[in-house]
Amino acid sequence: MVATKRRFNPNLQRVRILVNGGARRSYVCARCLKAGKVQKAL
Repeated sequence: MVATKRRFNPNLQRVRILVNGGARRSYVCARCLKAGKVQKAL
């Protein structure tokens, strides 16, 4: 029996990412950043 219906929300970070060759601020989950699914803009 589960006492409470706990929700596991994604760990969102507001970072600058490369989209179509340009930098853009967007919310990305920390798991995607670690996995290399999105590229951070430097």
